[in-house]
Amino acid sequence: MFLKGERCFTAKCAFTKKPYSPGQHSKKGAILSEYGRQLAQKQTIKRVYGLREKQFRKYFQDAKRKEGNFGDILIGRLETRLDNLTFRLGFAQSRKAARQLVSHGFLRVNDKPVNIPSQGLRPGDTISFRSSKEKLKLVGEIRERLTNKKQEVPEWLELDAKKLVGKLVNVPGVTEVNPEADPQVIVEFYSR
Repeated sequence: MFLKGERCFTAKCAFTKKPYSPGQHSKKGAILSEYGRQLAQKQTIKRVYGLREKQFRKYFQDAKRKEGNFGDILIGRLETRLDNLTFRLGFAQSRKAARQLVSHGFLRVNDKPVNIPSQGLRPGDTISFRSSKEKLKLVGEIRERLTNKKQEVPEWLELDAKKLVGKLVNVPGVTEVNPEADPQVIVEFYSR
């Protein structure tokens, strides 16, 4: 469900401790058909990025139309969403919290206020907090957390923790992101 934020990236995550469903008969494991396996992979990617079916299908159709490796294009489009980049930079502890930061008008992209979480960014775009929001306690806590703890930022992003400014250097691919599901299986699912 990806609700615990930072905890799900450690060994204390409930999904890591008990990788089976709850209940008396849960450890037996269900045998999935090929369709079930493909559906589970698609649902995993949708839930990781917090998308609904209609949004995800649009990203899929867009990636299918473009030339190049389908997986790199799809993952690149999903990773360059503003809410995801806010999460990756460490401005929020989960993608849902990042989405809320964006929709409440905390951020600027290239010095323009933005409140659309699904906005796609291009290489060279910068993300920063609005000057009117920098005095808030929440932004101070984010700055303190990022400066005290060495935030590990992916290589396709740059972060200035003191100024709270992030920059998208390039669009990542499947090998850089290492998604939890295989994009090729999603192609097989939608090509039925």
